Order: sequence, then structure tokens, then C-alpha cells
Amino acid sequence: MDEIIRNIAVFALPVLFAITLHEAAHAYAARYFGDNTAYAQGRMTLNPLSHVDLFGTIIIPIALYLTSGFVFGYAKPVPVQFGNLRNPKRDMAWVALAGPLANFIMALLWLILAVVLVATNVGEEFPHKVAQAGIVTNLLIFAFNLFPLPPLDGGRVLTSMLPHRLAFKFAKLEPYGFFILLALLYFNVLSFWVQPVMWLGGQAVKLIASPITMLLT
Repeated sequence: MDEIIRNIAVFALPVLFAITLHEAAHAYAARYFGDNTAYAQGRMTLNPLSHVDLFGTIIIPIALYLTSGFVFGYAKPVPVQFGNLRNPKRDMAWVALAGPLANFIMALLWLILAVVLVATNVGEEFPHKVAQAGIVTNLLIFAFNLFPLPPLDGGRVLTSMLPHRLAFKFAKLEPYGFFILLALLYFNVLSFWVQPVMWLGGQAVKLIASPITMLLT
């Protein structure tokens, strides 16, 4: 039980930041490209309470962790009226990519923090674990959300790229997307996407951070 509490304490802050900034990035991008829906509903904010879903963000992840060791959850989706975007088909992709991009940037910042902690000889183990949790959490959310299935961000990007007729047919999968994801997770199929994309994201983050890493070490 003590180990479970410690793990929850380590991941609490990284997960909260990862979810909050991911959703806020969608809202900022939507407003930039012409849709004020999320802004009008108070979702263009860094306040985590505006994005946290009691069931999807807290109850489901904790219950899954305690029963299986696996963590899966979600935040309240940011409302976007794609018809309000200046160029709906094109801008849909940019709004969708804003969330994973926010997670990529956060993974980079957590990595820089991890390097700084080592460079300054911080002996306390807890901040090192939090920094590593921040890297892993954000790379996981980055990779997971890029999976090309609606309503995930990758699905919206693919919809934006497809010809109109195919995009319309592909978008019809959205009502079933959550159940398809659960099946893919249950049969461990999604790992064949998530693990390689996480690795690529991690390599990119390390490459970008390498000048700072060399400077401090």
C-alpha cells in the first residue's frame, strides 16, 4: 500500500499538468483558428479543475491501477465547433495537433528539469522520480493521442488529410472509437503503435535537449 501511495504521489503532478495543458492547447489553437466555443465555456485556461473529469481522470485510472497495474483515463474533451474554423478541414488538423505538441514540449521541459537535478547534485530521490514520471507520462499521452482513430487527435489529423468523401466515411467511426480503443487495449494491440511513437518522441526530445545536457554535464 505504501508503494502505491508513493507512486500516486510521484505521478500526480505530471499527470495533472499533462492533461491540463493538453486540453488548454486545444482550446488556444481553436480560438486562434476562429472558434471561440472553448473560450466562451471557460476551457481556455490552465486551471486543472476546468479540464478534470471526476470519472475519467480520477476514478477510472486509480481503479485500474489498483486492480491491474495499468492506467488509462481521459479528461473532459474541449468543445470545438469545427464549422467555425476559418478553414475547417485544414485547421481541424492544427487544433488536434496542438494537444500532443503540448505534451511533447512538456516532456522536453521535464527532461531539462531531470538534467538540472542531476547537474546540481540534488540528493533527494523524489524530485528525480517526478521528473522521470513527467517525461514518461507526456510521451505516453503524446503517442496515444496520435493514434489515427477518431475521436483521438490522430484520427482528426487523418480525417483532415483524407479526400472529402473518404474523410466523411472515416469520421463516422467516431461514435465507436472509444469501444474500439478499449478492444485494442484489451488485446494489447495498441502497444505496437504507442511504444515506437514513444521511442521516436523520446529520441526527438533528447536531441532537442542535447545542447543543454552537454552544457550542464
